[in-house]
Amino acid sequence: MHRPRGYNRSLREATLNTVELKKILERVRAGRMKPDEALRRLRLLPYEDLGFAKVDNHRQLRRGFPEVIFGEGKSVPQIVAIMGRVASKRQPVLVTRVTPDVYKKVRRRYRGARYHQQARAITLEVPGPRKTRPGILVLAAGTSDLPVAEEAAVTAEILGNDVVRVYDVGIAGLHRLLDHKNELLRARVIIVVAGMEGALPSIVASLVDVPVIGVPTSVGYGTGIKGVAALMGMLNSCAAGLLVVNIDNGFGAGYAASNINLNIENHSNKM
Repeated sequence: MHRPRGYNRSLREATLNTVELKKILERVRAGRMKPDEALRRLRLLPYEDLGFAKVDNHRQLRRGFPEVIFGEGKSVPQIVAIMGRVASKRQPVLVTRVTPDVYKKVRRRYRGARYHQQARAITLEVPGPRKTRPGILVLAAGTSDLPVAEEAAVTAEILGNDVVRVYDVGIAGLHRLLDHKNELLRARVIIVVAGMEGALPSIVASLVDVPVIGVPTSVGYGTGIKGVAALMGMLNSCAAGLLVVNIDNGFGAGYAASNINLNIENHSNKM
């Protein structure tokens, strides 16, 4: 069976996720694995020093998802090397803020890599089926906000969520948003991306009883000050409980929404 390059299914490779760690501990307890062998497999648990980067192998155990690679400013060989260490642990890979030219070079090494053009992101999935969680809705005020909205959506998806997208529903035509009230009411977490005066997140937060994350963008005319006007508008929202991330930070919004959605699902499963 064909496997995408970059994934190592050999038992000799330490696979640092919760399930594999439990298996190792259970084998030691049952006497089926010597402590020295367990120690060898866990030796890379904290991080791997590549010289130019220290890859945090422990992050999936702490956070539920491996280290994300911020691609802007890194060379292609650096990106490929970090991807290789993450992927070798049978973990999904997300590289943010990369150009199509970088992706073309990365794909020579990882044929299974996928480029998300609007999000400017590369993903490399773990082979095989995976379970996903419903519940995240991403709204964009205007078409110019789509790069940030897509970065949020792609981030949430690679973290294991089903994402519903509703775009171009800004306040200049509020009826467009209200036509999607069913999506608003079904969501567990809503990400709202807006530039200009940044009013849309406040409106959405006034309509629902779930967490709303506002993402200001650097889209706008005149004295928008590259997103500062939208940021200040969201931070000063009259709608109580609105959460706000930094300007153009779709990744941060997608990650936060995923954490919230995961905890909601875990809580629901315990009830």
